[in-house]
Amino acid sequence: MAERTARLLLLTVTVGLAWGSQGDREPVYRDCVLRCEERNCSGDALKHFRSLQPIYMSLAGWTCRDDCKYECMWVTVGLYLQEGHRVPQFHGKVSLNAWFWSTVFHTRDTDLTEKMDYFCASAVILHSIYLCCVRTVGLQHPSVASAFGALLLLLLLLHVAYLSLVRFDYGYNMMANVAIGLVNLAWWLAWCLRNHRRLPHTRRCVTVVLLLQGLSLLELLDFPPLFWVLDAHAIWHISTIPLHILFFRFLEDDSLYLLKDSEAKLKLD
Repeated sequence: MAERTARLLLLTVTVGLAWGSQGDREPVYRDCVLRCEERNCSGDALKHFRSLQPIYMSLAGWTCRDDCKYECMWVTVGLYLQEGHRVPQFHGKVSLNAWFWSTVFHTRDTDLTEKMDYFCASAVILHSIYLCCVRTVGLQHPSVASAFGALLLLLLLLHVAYLSLVRFDYGYNMMANVAIGLVNLAWWLAWCLRNHRRLPHTRRCVTVVLLLQGLSLLELLDFPPLFWVLDAHAIWHISTIPLHILFFRFLEDDSLYLLKDSEAKLKLD
C-alpha cells in the first residue's frame, strides 16, 4: 500500500508536465488493464466474455479491452479515494456525455465519435454567429452575409483539418470554442441592447446568450461526477434544454415582427 501511495503522489506532482490525463497514466491503472487483458481477453476467457456481453454493448462495439479499461478505472478511483486524493480524469474526461453526435459519442467513445461530437459542437457555435450576421446585417446586405458564411465555413474546415491531420489538441479546441462563443455573445448582445426599446422580445435573446455563456463555465470545470453519473459536461447539457425553448420563443416573436414589418412596407408602397 505504501508503494502504491508513493506512486500516486509522484504522479500527482508530475502530472502538470504530462500531455495525457492523470488517471490513464497512473501505473496502478495501467498494470490493472494489462493484467485484465491477459486474463480475460484471449482464448476461452474471451469467448466467455462475449457470451455474457449484452447485445446493446456488442452492437456499440464495446470490446474486452474497453471493459478492462472501465473496470480498472473504478479500481483506480477507489484507490485514490482510499488514500484521500482527488479523483483523477481518465482519457481526457471524467465521464462521457451536442445532439445526435453527442448522443452517439456518449454512447460509444471512439476516436471517430469523439471528433464528430467536438466538430459538430464547433459548427453549432459558428452557425449561431452566422444567424446573428443574417439577422443584423444580412437582411439589408445579403451578399455580406453570404461572404461571411463562406468565411465561417472555411474556418470550420481549417479547424477540423488541424485537429484531424496535425494534432487533436483539447486545449486549443477549448480555447477556440470559447473565443468563438465570446464573439457570438458580444455580437448578439450589442444588437439586442441597441434594439431593445423597439424590439422588446430581444430580452429573451439576451437572457439566452448570457445564460449559455455562464453555463459554459461548466465545460471548463473538472470535478468527479455527482453520484458517479452527472459530471460538469452532463450538467451543462441538461441545463441548456430550457434555454432552447426560450430562444425558439425569441425567434418566433422576431419572425412575427419581421412579417408585420414587411407587410407594413408593402402597404406603404
